[in-house]
Amino acid sequence: MGDRDWLAERFEGHRAHLRAVAYRMLGSASEADDAVQEAWLRLDRADTSDVQNLGGWLTTVVARVCLDMLRARRSRREEPHGAQPPEPTLGGEGGIDPEREALLADSIGPALLVVLDTLAPAERLAFVLHDMFAVPFDEIAGILGRSPNAAKMLASRARRRVQGAAAVPDADLARQRAVVDAFLAASRGGDFEALLAVLDPEVVLRADGAAVGAGASREVRGAAAVAGAFSGRARFARPALVNGAVGAVWAPGGRPRVVFGFTIAGGKVVGIELLADPERLRGLDLVVLDD
Repeated sequence: MGDRDWLAERFEGHRAHLRAVAYRMLGSASEADDAVQEAWLRLDRADTSDVQNLGGWLTTVVARVCLDMLRARRSRREEPHGAQPPEPTLGGEGGIDPEREALLADSIGPALLVVLDTLAPAERLAFVLHDMFAVPFDEIAGILGRSPNAAKMLASRARRRVQGAAAVPDADLARQRAVVDAFLAASRGGDFEALLAVLDPEVVLRADGAAVGAGASREVRGAAAVAGAFSGRARFARPALVNGAVGAVWAPGGRPRVVFGFTIAGGKVVGIELLADPERLRGLDLVVLDD
């Protein structure tokens, strides 16, 4: 076996871990694959004779690649065009291979991906590497070019955002359905007061990167602002089970384009996630319900 074949074999032993890191960093399976491929290219060009921990070295490389991709993605985004949720036509045909399907079915849920997407690139890297993969802060600091204390503060700030987005939802599907039906009826009818009645005062609307690219605001806070965003909208959204919870989906021609994930607590909507990334949508368990 040649040196390159030996190196490729060692790399393959780390591929699943690297893909998991990249997916949590980027929230896109295709971009995660691109990051992992870039890590292989850098490994193939590098002199690793002095590398004692190849897995750690590769994790650092993937993290840096993902950080660059997140920064480039952020710089390309335009300012939000108001708080209107999108009713877009999104691309993204094609199947999904078993490895990628397993990745999308991993323990990280779509709602968490939406929250992670609201973090600054450095915050996301610090949180993902430390809280999800137990990478020490001194190593994270080296990737970010900051002190370990600064890296710790970034992770702490991200952790507060993630924990602040969590809520204990109502488990009863009938109660969830009643709230979602009331929300959709008020939204379609442009009934601002009825929307306010089903929204928690501190409700937060978040959108993933694809929804933002289609014109949604990344984050909208407060019942009045969220009601204003949805009043007169969602005319073609239908109630659906989204990973076992009641939500809604816009699926022209039977193909899901936008999923509305609701977090309902105390009979009120406390959180709404707009998911429009085609790969994320393919990773959801969706069942359209009768209107």
